[in-house]
Amino acid sequence: MTPNLIRQAAIVLSNLLTFSSPADAKLSEFFRNNRDLGTKERAFVAESVYGVLRRLRFLSTVTANDENDPDDARKLILAWLLRVQGMSIRELEPMLSEQQKEWAHLIKAKSTDNLPLAVQADVRDWLWDKLVAQYGEAEALTIARSMHEQATLDLRVNTIKGTRDEVMAKFIAENTSGETNVTKTPYSPIGLRMPNRMNIGRHVLFTEGKIEVQDEGSQLLAHLVAAKRGMMVADFCAGAGGKTLAIGALMRNTGRLYAFDVSEKRLHNLGQRLKRSGLSNLNAQVISSETDPKLKRLNGKFDRVLVDAPCSGLGTLRRNPDLKWRQTPQDVAELNVKQTNILARAAKLTKVGGRLIYATCSLLRDENEQIAEQFLAIHPDFKLLNAAQILAQHQIELDTGDYLKLLPHLHNTDGFFAAVFEKLDAATAPVLSADNEVEATPEVTPSLEAESTLEAVPEVEEVAAEEVPTKTAKAAKKTAVKKEPKPKVAKAPKDDSAASTKVSKVKASTAKTKAVKA
Repeated sequence: MTPNLIRQAAIVLSNLLTFSSPADAKLSEFFRNNRDLGTKERAFVAESVYGVLRRLRFLSTVTANDENDPDDARKLILAWLLRVQGMSIRELEPMLSEQQKEWAHLIKAKSTDNLPLAVQADVRDWLWDKLVAQYGEAEALTIARSMHEQATLDLRVNTIKGTRDEVMAKFIAENTSGETNVTKTPYSPIGLRMPNRMNIGRHVLFTEGKIEVQDEGSQLLAHLVAAKRGMMVADFCAGAGGKTLAIGALMRNTGRLYAFDVSEKRLHNLGQRLKRSGLSNLNAQVISSETDPKLKRLNGKFDRVLVDAPCSGLGTLRRNPDLKWRQTPQDVAELNVKQTNILARAAKLTKVGGRLIYATCSLLRDENEQIAEQFLAIHPDFKLLNAAQILAQHQIELDTGDYLKLLPHLHNTDGFFAAVFEKLDAATAPVLSADNEVEATPEVTPSLEAESTLEAVPEVEEVAAEEVPTKTAKAAKKTAVKKEPKPKVAKAPKDDSAASTKVSKVKASTAKTKAVKA
């Protein structure tokens, strides 16, 4: 750690606090513009800015002189080092200016007694209220605090090319320290877990297609789809295809597997992963929206249809902490309409006796149980299946009730939700009486085109790789995406060295409202 490195981290953080785009994209751009930074220096910058984003509301409190004091990126970095990382002022003094030393003493002395629970949870008031209403105060605080921790690195073994024991043995053999650096995931039978983040993209097991980066919860979703050999399966919001590839491996490269998405770029990324995977039964197709006319010919054809729906991504805050500051109640309400419409359209693709699987990486009932219950009320030709029983058929002992509900503090995965519906024969399906009819949410189109899950949330299982085009249909013209209102901008650190000329200056906000206040 050096004074210049602290300054660089503050410059990046100041840019991220505009919350105008995903944090990982801005951080990647900074590293591309500063290729002289070494591996350890990059790690410090990344850990510092993500550490601040995880604890932003708490750190804003300990750095503020008064309630309306705007955030300062340099103070926030100092506060993270002193109050979260536990460093002493004595350790930091050689790297601090006189002004920064004054800040450090004030930050260290700031009392945090009797902080509001939303501040302790490090979330906005609206999100805290929703979590408390759903989980109760105690569990809501536990869930929120579990998101302060960095996620583990989970890997999925590609069973087309190897076994979990073979891959694990390879990793253990490489570990020169003599300690086991990899363990088996407790639930997924094809998962491995690394305790620390590492650059896996150039590892021989990755380049040979024997492993993919994928959270254990996402792996379990593929088992919940429970596709069998020879089936016809659709991943309706495929993104870059992490779950698609997992499903294909479970199908043992038989049957037909379709990957639909509104983004040609993401399906191109799937093409690179597909080459490594060894799968040959996958057909990737770009669609303009869930109402794309080309889907009509496929109605009633699929044994399994997975809807990994566009969602708030609030279950992935360990990996994407900026989402809790970027998302708003209005965003969630708009997503609810999209989720309803996409699920209704996917239902038409499902054959009688087939299954429709609805999933999100959200913690909120609004995006999960509420959507599932509404779907069942409107579609009497579908019934809910018990998720625990389906997993048990795959020797996965995990019972969270009728729905699959994963939480970081309980399962050490991202927050996931899934519901499995089976389509009934129209002749035997119950008929709703006029008194029991539920009015459907009016269909809004196009909703997939507006913002899919992987636009709102970086796909957690994807590893950066060179994009290689696949043979896909031409993408439909993109519709404009509404910009989110920007919170206040942090004060930009002074550019006192030549190195800083490589980074765009960020204007200081004149607003007096704190960035993390609801």
